[in-house]
Amino acid sequence: MTYTRPPRMDPEFRRGGMRPRSPSEMLEPSRPPAPPRHGSGRAKPTALAPFIRLGSSFFTLLLAIVLGGLGMAALLYHEVERPGPLEIARTVVIPEGLSSNDISELLEKDGVIASRWPFMIGFLAESRLGPKKRMLKHGEYLIKPHASVRDVIDVLAEGKAVQYKVTIPEGLTSQQIVERLKAEQNLTSDIAAVPPEGSLLPETYGIEKGMTRQVLLERMQEKMQQFLAAAWEKRKPGLLLKTPQEAVVFASIVEKETGRPDERDRVAAVFMNRLRKGMRLQSDPTVIYGIVGGQGTLGRPLTRADLDQKSTHNTYQIDGLPPTPICNPGRSAIEATLNPAATNDLYFVADGTGGHVFSDTLKEHNAAVSNWRKIERERAKKEAESAPAAAIPAPPAATADTPADAPDAAASAKGAAPVPVKKPKKTSAKKQ
Repeated sequence: MTYTRPPRMDPEFRRGGMRPRSPSEMLEPSRPPAPPRHGSGRAKPTALAPFIRLGSSFFTLLLAIVLGGLGMAALLYHEVERPGPLEIARTVVIPEGLSSNDISELLEKDGVIASRWPFMIGFLAESRLGPKKRMLKHGEYLIKPHASVRDVIDVLAEGKAVQYKVTIPEGLTSQQIVERLKAEQNLTSDIAAVPPEGSLLPETYGIEKGMTRQVLLERMQEKMQQFLAAAWEKRKPGLLLKTPQEAVVFASIVEKETGRPDERDRVAAVFMNRLRKGMRLQSDPTVIYGIVGGQGTLGRPLTRADLDQKSTHNTYQIDGLPPTPICNPGRSAIEATLNPAATNDLYFVADGTGGHVFSDTLKEHNAAVSNWRKIERERAKKEAESAPAAAIPAPPAATADTPADAPDAAASAKGAAPVPVKKPKKTSAKKQ
C-alpha cells in the first residue's frame, strides 16, 4: 500500500477553517476580503464637521493674508529706506496749506522722490500707527543727496526748514520795522496794522521761507513782553517809573540819545536825575518824533522853532515823559533804564569821538558845549580845505525860522547846542 501525503493546508484554511485550495486555484490571485458590515471602519460624520472645515479655511486664508502682508511690508520698507534719486543737494519749498497728497506730488515732480506712493503710504502709516501724530510742515527744506523717503518724511515732519536771518536794529520805529519786513522776500502776506510803538524787541530773528510777516511781528511782540517782564523784576529800587510801559517810554529816549552801550546807564541817570528835580527832559529825539511820528527821521537839522513847537511828545514843552515811546528800544537801553548809574549828572554833550561829556553843573556843561563848538569849527575847516572851492556852500543867513542861536546839523545830531544867555532855569539834558 502506497502512502500519500495530504496536501499542505492553505493558510487561509488554517485561519478560517476554509476548505483547502486546489493547485489551480492557488495560482489565481487572491480576492480582497469584503468590507465588514459592522465594525470600527471610517467614522461617521459628526455635527462639528462643518465648523471644522470652516475653521480650517479661515486659518488658511488668514495665513495667506499674513504672508501677503509681510511681503508687502517688506516691499514698502525697501521702497521707503532705499536711497532716493537726488544726485546733489537741493532746496524744496513747501507752500502753506498743501495736503500730504499735494506735497507728495510736488516732491515727485521735483525729483526728490522716485514715486509718491511709498511716500504717501509711509507717511500715513507713521501718522496713524506711530506713537504720536506727525504733520508735514510748510517751509523751505534742504534735502541731502540720495535722501530716502524716510529721510524726506523726517525732515518735513520735524520742521527742519532752512533758516534765514532778519536783523532789526535798535531804535527803529514800528513803522520803520514794518517797512523792513515788507522788503524781506522770504516773508509772505500783508501786515494787518502797524504794531504799537515800543512793543517790538529789536534783535536778529531766524525765519523760514514762506513765514508770514504777521507771525514774525507777533513773535517780536512776545519777545518784548517776556524780556520786559524779566527786566522789570530786576529793576533798581526807588525808580520813579511806575509801570513797565513807562520803562519802555523812558528807554526809547535813552536809545535814541546814544548808540554806545557803555554810556546808556549814564544817559539814563541824567534823565532820571532831571525827573527827580522836576526838570524837563528836553530831549531832541522827542521833538523829532513829535514832528514826523513813525517816519523816524526829520531829514534836516532841528531849529529853534521846532523846539518851541508844542506837541504831545516835545519834552521841551511838556513835563515828565511823553505819552508813548518814540522808538523800539533794545535790551541794553531797557536794562540801563531800570538800572541807571549812580551819578549826579544833569547834562551831556557830544565830545567829538562818538561819546559824550557828562556834567552835573551848568558851568561845566557850557564849557563842554564850547569845546564841542571848537571841534565842529575845526572839522568844518578841514572839510572846506579838502573840498573844491565851487562845492563849498555859503553859510546860511539867520532868519526867523533859523535864528543865529539855533542848533546846527552836527550839533543837533550829537546833542550840542548854544550856550544860553537867558532863562538859565530851563536847563536841558544836552542843550543849554
